[in-house]
Amino acid sequence: MIYTLTINPALDYIIEIQNFKLSNINRSEKEYIFPGGKGINVSIVLKELGIDSTALGFIGGFTGTEIENKVQKYGVKTDFVNVNEGISRINVKIETESEETAINGKGPYISSGYIDLLYEKIRQIKKGDILVLSGSVAEGVEEDIYQKICHKLQKNEVKIIVDARGNLLLKTLEYKPFLIKPNREELEEIFNTKITNKEQVIQLAKELQIKGAKNVLVSMGSEGAIFLSENGEVFKRKACVVKERINTVGAGDSMIAGFIAGYKLSSKYEEALDMGIAAATATTASMFLGKKEKIYNIYNDIKDTK
Repeated sequence: MIYTLTINPALDYIIEIQNFKLSNINRSEKEYIFPGGKGINVSIVLKELGIDSTALGFIGGFTGTEIENKVQKYGVKTDFVNVNEGISRINVKIETESEETAINGKGPYISSGYIDLLYEKIRQIKKGDILVLSGSVAEGVEEDIYQKICHKLQKNEVKIIVDARGNLLLKTLEYKPFLIKPNREELEEIFNTKITNKEQVIQLAKELQIKGAKNVLVSMGSEGAIFLSENGEVFKRKACVVKERINTVGAGDSMIAGFIAGYKLSSKYEEALDMGIAAATATTASMFLGKKEKIYNIYNDIKDTK
């Protein structure tokens, strides 16, 4: 079984406005509401590719109920912890022809009792399962929560995938996660340096392997991705060309979902990388997350151009 964890999920409220002006009444042209959160995105794309998963995390209030309803409508099983105090956040995105403005909500305070309820769910994850730890923490949640989860599952031989920034990621490395997925900017933050070429990316990714990560997938936006396997292999992929990039939110999450799907179907890292690139590209060409047909069309194009 595959599990994804989103500690601070949201409703993403997207508003399209032609001439947005501050200190004025603005009227929207189009509006969209999607469930938001990195782990949730992974679960939705996995389902699109025919793979079941369970979405874990914290939800609260009427917004939390709506998040859960929307996630379930995509066919994803949920097992959230319901928080009685506060409501799940709403992230507002105002899009004009040339700019995007985002206002991200805060979300509920997560007390230790609710965290213990999450740990109870986590302990049920067993050998051979996959757990995706993805995104930032909510108020009340310490930065070592992913580390603690890895520790609790250490004897269960769970394949853990981590997509997080800074210490949230670094503190998990001693537990040898199956896969980590920093992007270029996050690599720069971790090593306090400016990356100028792909060889530097490879060297820094190797440093993360030395620290404990088995496999490292570095997403680099328009420059593609680089994957370093536990077997010493290095695979480079260019970004796929799309007619119009509509959306970059969720592209990295889609890459993880595609990678998992590709690996489960083939047990080959190179195939997993290709499916990851295809899923990420499909999402950039979509209003929300990439659909199966688009993902496979791009995947087949990747195979044809090799």
